[in-house]
Amino acid sequence: MTQTTGQLADRTGVVPSRPDAESAPAPPPPPPPARKRDAFFDNAKYLAILLVAIGHAWEPLRDGSRAVSALYIVVYSFHMPAFILISGYFSRSFDYRPDRVRRLITGIAVPYIVFEVAYSLFHRYTADDPSMPVSLLDPWYLTWFLIALFVWRITAPIWRVVRRPVPVALCVAALATTSPEIGDDLDLQRVLQFLPFFVLGLQLKPEHFQLVRRREARLLAIPVAALTVVFAYWAVTRMNMAWFFHRDSAEELGAPWWSGVLMTFALFGCSLVMTACFLAWVPGRRMWFTALGAGTLCGYLLHGFLTQGAGTWGWYDPAWLHTPQGAVFVTLFAGAVITLLCTRPVQRLFRFALEPRMEWAFRKDPVERHGK
Repeated sequence: MTQTTGQLADRTGVVPSRPDAESAPAPPPPPPPARKRDAFFDNAKYLAILLVAIGHAWEPLRDGSRAVSALYIVVYSFHMPAFILISGYFSRSFDYRPDRVRRLITGIAVPYIVFEVAYSLFHRYTADDPSMPVSLLDPWYLTWFLIALFVWRITAPIWRVVRRPVPVALCVAALATTSPEIGDDLDLQRVLQFLPFFVLGLQLKPEHFQLVRRREARLLAIPVAALTVVFAYWAVTRMNMAWFFHRDSAEELGAPWWSGVLMTFALFGCSLVMTACFLAWVPGRRMWFTALGAGTLCGYLLHGFLTQGAGTWGWYDPAWLHTPQGAVFVTLFAGAVITLLCTRPVQRLFRFALEPRMEWAFRKDPVERHGK
């Protein structure tokens, strides 16, 4: 005889569940859509790293050309500030969540260790300098940016709770210029003096970038950039260009301590204006080089081996390279090399150093272990 649910409940005290829609397990939610890359920022990163490589290629040509020196000053006034500002903008969401900390380690800390060792050994053997130490505390050449980015990003949550973050960061940078005792450990002078650009990037919102992408901003950028080039040409013989490197205190540059404070604020304003001019002329649509924006760190770290080796290998010895035509050739060659180094095949080749998969080094996150 068939028993009813009520009869079964009277015997067992439990109403059996029915395989209906209400008791069936809910299907897992669909994965969130992948965030679409903004062509504007990829274009900006590629063009900024292009200028970094060109600036390094101009270095040996400065002594014989006032024009190259002037352009060198202009480029150095904004190429790294622009790159750092964008880095800060994309660090706005950084917190100490395990997956983000792991990415910080594998994407910045590990590449710093790998390339710091690689650059030190490269210089030791190509420059015949067996005394060159391998030190993780004294960044050599380009690796300063990685350790700086690590420090900036790990402090990002702090800057989000500070009431006036940019003025505070500017004061920190100004104080750094008055402190020759800071020394070279972790290249802290650069870390602190470039800090305001990263902190400013943390505060920016998409609408702020829309302001510099307006037609009026593009038109205004032309006379501003032209006047900057003229001023740089005048300043070549009157100003110490080392101020633009942000790696020394005022005293180390032979200036009184208070001049470091003034130069911090003056250079911040100058760099900010030139960064705005640069961003105003960055195209917002997809271009042939847009995809290269994802490989800028690869190009940045690899091109340093060529720029450092060029002097040792005598690449700049031919006299014709120190003519205007030679400067144009060096510019085009540097642009072609950095473009090649940012391509996907090169990224894949060096992924073991730039984006290593290190699951073995980390404990499994409980959320990931049991599924979301």
